[in-house]
Amino acid sequence: MDHWIVAPVVLPAFLAPLIVLWMRFDLRSQRVFSVAGMTALVALAIALAVSASTNGPEVYRLGNWEAPFGIVLVLDRLSALMLLLTSVLGLAVVLYSIGSGWDKRGWHFHSLMQFQMMGINGAFLTGDAFNLFVFFEVLLIASYGLMIHSGGEARLKAGVQYVVYNLAGSTLFLFALGTIYSVTGTLNMADLAQKVAVMPASETGLLRVGAGLLMLVFAVKAALVPFQFWLPATYTNAPGPVAALFAIMTKVGVYAIVRIYTLVFPAGGTIGWLAQEVLLPAAAISLIIGMIGVLGARDMGRTVAYSVIGSVGTMMLAFAQFTEGATGAGLYYMVHSTLAAAALFLIVDLVRERRGAAGLAITPVPPIRNAGLIAGMFFAGAIAMAGMPPLSGFIGKLMILDATRGQWWLWGVVLVTSLIAIVGFGRAGSTVFWKAHAAAGDQPEPTKDASSPGLAFTATGGLIAGLVALTVFAGPTTAWLNATAQQLYTPSAYIDAVMVGAYERAWAATSGHEDSHADEPAESHAPAEDHGTDAPAEPASGY
Repeated sequence: MDHWIVAPVVLPAFLAPLIVLWMRFDLRSQRVFSVAGMTALVALAIALAVSASTNGPEVYRLGNWEAPFGIVLVLDRLSALMLLLTSVLGLAVVLYSIGSGWDKRGWHFHSLMQFQMMGINGAFLTGDAFNLFVFFEVLLIASYGLMIHSGGEARLKAGVQYVVYNLAGSTLFLFALGTIYSVTGTLNMADLAQKVAVMPASETGLLRVGAGLLMLVFAVKAALVPFQFWLPATYTNAPGPVAALFAIMTKVGVYAIVRIYTLVFPAGGTIGWLAQEVLLPAAAISLIIGMIGVLGARDMGRTVAYSVIGSVGTMMLAFAQFTEGATGAGLYYMVHSTLAAAALFLIVDLVRERRGAAGLAITPVPPIRNAGLIAGMFFAGAIAMAGMPPLSGFIGKLMILDATRGQWWLWGVVLVTSLIAIVGFGRAGSTVFWKAHAAAGDQPEPTKDASSPGLAFTATGGLIAGLVALTVFAGPTTAWLNATAQQLYTPSAYIDAVMVGAYERAWAATSGHEDSHADEPAESHAPAEDHGTDAPAEPASGY
């Protein structure tokens, strides 16, 4: 599977310019190739997830350059999980954009979607911190284009705010990488993990600064308090399918926190304590602010946007424990919250398109078309996001509570904010759907006609079905996610896949015994104490 690891990055990188240059004025061809590309990404993600389940971490070396000198992509259970989640969400968003007609309201929607998938997939696969920055910038540029798709003053204003805020985070990212590189001489994550582990505590001052800056950067991307201000306006003003895709964007920041602070700066190390001390209170405050925002929001878009902030806080309460059990629970809740938030954003867009001038204001207007179906879908998404039984949100929060026994203040925060979320979603749903029957007047005219409403409803219903499947198959899903958490907390497998194999091939290439020793274990040729000095002078000739 080595060469297939790069496919989730290469495929959208190939399709995006192809759509721009060859199909610029042919929307039908754009749609066909976009759906085909997203379907292929889903198939690739499933195959890679199966491979990650049966094998250890696998490495793809770009240009056949060995780590830490070359760029590597690393597939393990966590990256495979994120690839699968992203591809499923991307397919649903593309189908909805076609069905609702959003893709024909501006230029280059499908090509921007492909660039966005390239950036997100690359961020999940890269084994190099600098290339994590590169992929962050790719997805930032594409997301800005998607954010302002179809124009509008409010959308442009929110888009500028979003870009400025995230560019500030990117600047901090460069400062952090420069600081870490000045101390360690490398940005390869596996190599960093080795060097940080043996660094004397007295020499980690600058490294602590770099680790702290990284935490700030990832907190901006994840919309953790106090860096959550950009999210409500951005997600509310973005086109419906774009806001749904953005449900995975905050998870990129969460993923980076989990990856870096379990691999490079683990909790038991001299620097890992920083993550524990900072993340837990930030997560609790994010959860509180998010759910209070749900209660106080005046339109449905902000209701869902604030629930995203609350869901990030909830999963970070689990991840901040830095234990296998809590991390498994956090991963389950992350999958759930991504599907639930995306579904709610699509449902909110269905409402906006049918309420005319009223838009998303939480005020009663005469009943809209398909009100019963949309209300039922909103009810399902709301109880999932609020954490009510029987859907996956309840199971996810129950798992988090079980993994944090004894931390009664945390239990109190989770339970009280869940009640607040129930009241907030109940207020929004009852006003928009139930009180509509008491409102006088004619049914509002939709602002734009959908190209294929059935396809839009199918895509939205597919995400709801994903929540149901996550609930029904909670047993095998949690078992797989617990194995993923176990792999995260035994980083030696990841490090060995990236580094030890490199030393083995370097030894074989320099000694002329590559063929005779290719299948021998790396430990027999490269002692652990020499890992920091042995390196090939040129790319090895093969994997």
